[in-house]
Order: sequence, then structure tokens, then C-alpha cells
Amino acid sequence: MTSVEIQNVQKHYGSFHALNDINLSIEEGEFVVMVGPSGCGKSTLLKAIAGLESVTSGQLMIKGRDVTKVEPGERGIAMVFQSYALYPHMTVAQNMGFGLRMAGRSKAEIDVAVARAAKILRLEEQLGKRPKQLSGGQRQRVAIGRAITRSPDVFLFDEPLSNLDAALRTQMRVELSTLHAQLGSTMIYVTHDQVEAMTMASRIVVLNRGRIEQVGAPLDLYSNPANLFVAGFLGAPRMNFVAGTVVEAQGHGARVACAAGLSVAFDDLVVPAAKGDMVTLGIRPEKLRIDDAVSAISFSGQVRLTEYLGRETIVYVDAGELSTVGSDSGTSVFTAQIGDIRPFQAASTVSITFDARDAYLFAVDGRTISADKPVASL
Repeated sequence: MTSVEIQNVQKHYGSFHALNDINLSIEEGEFVVMVGPSGCGKSTLLKAIAGLESVTSGQLMIKGRDVTKVEPGERGIAMVFQSYALYPHMTVAQNMGFGLRMAGRSKAEIDVAVARAAKILRLEEQLGKRPKQLSGGQRQRVAIGRAITRSPDVFLFDEPLSNLDAALRTQMRVELSTLHAQLGSTMIYVTHDQVEAMTMASRIVVLNRGRIEQVGAPLDLYSNPANLFVAGFLGAPRMNFVAGTVVEAQGHGARVACAAGLSVAFDDLVVPAAKGDMVTLGIRPEKLRIDDAVSAISFSGQVRLTEYLGRETIVYVDAGELSTVGSDSGTSVFTAQIGDIRPFQAASTVSITFDARDAYLFAVDGRTISADKPVASL
């Protein structure tokens, strides 16, 4: 059953097009995470679903009911914000039951709802405390509890973990995923953190400049991005991109030449390429190897910086004339992610190798034209 249906939604702020023809169906019980860079429209879309932003055109449906012009309180949603927005003079129990009191519910009904939410969120021992006596993670759980007591059709989360430190964010990701499994409710979550998206989502919606770039399961999007933007956005460290030219093309096969003698053959392209086409080659950092003689595809560079992260090593290599595309620094620095701890001397010359089957190819308009990669089964 469809829980939320967004049809041809447009949102204009004067001449600025914040949302451009958004179409999205969210099924009952899904955990959908919307991601994208700042200004991409993800928070605007969430607020439009909540009724906090009107839409210029299009239709919003919740549980089959047209709520496009319905007031927020009548939409059957509950929203959790980045700020906890708790009343400092109220206890945890009073904060969690506030929405029900405003709706005129009986004290007995409110007490039952608060007790249920407190048990789910492990807040039973905190009900008599005030917000200032709680940790940041506990305050966020109270804000979530306030939403749970309302028993909404849809939960909306607007970057709820942004104010927490790294350890608490990790803990709260686990708790939110557990909460979703317990409640089985539809949840729509906005974040700029791709780790949150990859670890919590049933499906990810990637937005850019007010448009949906791709929708799919986390591993599907990571393995088979629809275009260069999605490929570069999902993944940390980000995918390496290299400018290239098709020098041989036959059927759905092509050979791409880049600078410094780098040449990669693609046996199967989704769209045939023509000789002379400008393309972009992509390779994820974890697919690069250093000083590995097994692969025939290689190029050399100098180690610029090494980061030792305990479980892995990140190596930044300056590849000289082999320029990378879309680099923030404008330099040709490749990122390699090694799955163990290995010492690399700064300014030393290393050989970077990879397998052609791990490479991606993007057309000049950004579309992915290389064949789909297998997705790890769970």
C-alpha cells in the first residue's frame, strides 16, 4: 500500500525553482532517506509533505488522501526537527504528551501513550526530569517520543542528529533503525550525511538542484549510480574521476585513453560510444591498489598524504598530468583506500593499479554508460 504519493510537485520562490517536477511513491513501512548537497531541495520537499511549505503546483497524497492544501495538524504526520524544541519548564512526560493535551485527549489516554513511547525509547527512568538534566541523545529521544505518542501515519525527520557528536550519532542511527523495525511505520528522513543514508534507508532519494537524480536501495545506488553526480555524492572517500577520450569503438565495446598513457577497455556499454567521444572514467578508492603487479592497468604518482585510520589507510597520490575531474582543489590527487595499515613515505613514487571491471564510464552529459555492476546480496 502506498503511504505517501508525490505527483508533479513544483515549488518556486520567485524566479528560483526549489522543486522541479518531483514524482515519488513511498510504500507503507518504508524508511526513505533524502540526501543531497545544501540547497538541493530535500528540506523543502520534507516541509512540503508536512504542510509547512505550500507547493506552487502538483499534488501530495498521504494514505490515499489529498493533503495538498490541508493544514499540517490534519495531515496525520509527526515531525522531528534538528533542534529538540523541548519546553524547558516541562518534565519529559509533559513534553512527550504535549501534542495529545493540545488535541484534547484524556489524561488516562495520554499517560498510556507516554508510557508506551518511554518504554520503546528506554526513557522510563527519565519521565520526571526536565530537559536540562538530560544528555543530547536523551533529549533527541524525548523529541522522537513526542512524535510517537501521536501515532502518526508518517514520521518526518529533518536532520535530527546534526547537533549530536560523532559517538551519539552512531548510537542514534542504531536506535532509529531499531525504532523503525519495532513500529513498522513509514519514515521519511532528511540528512546531508550519506553514512546515515546508507546505514538506515530502505531506499535513498538523491536530489540535486530541485530534481530527483536517482531512487533506489543503498547498495544499488552505490554499485550502479545513474550518473556522475550520484557516483560522486555517494561514497566516502568520493569516487575518483578522470577525463578521457574514446579511441576505439565497436558495437558496445570501447577503449578509453586518458593522459599519462592510461588506457581502459570496456567490453559492454549500456549505450554504444563513438570514436572521439569525450567521457569521464570513474573508479572508487577502495578498488585502487598500490604497488600491485597483478593488474595490467596502472599509472604512477607521488604520495602526498597518508591517513591511518586504524582499520584502513587512506593514501592521496598526485598523478601529475592525469588530471582528476571535479576536484575541489583543482589538482590531480587520487584517493586510494587500503583495507589494512601500510606505511607510505611522503613524496615517494608508487604505482596505482585497478581492474577494468571495477571502472565506470560516464558520457559527456553525465549519464552512466558502462554496464551494471553486481550488487552484494544480503
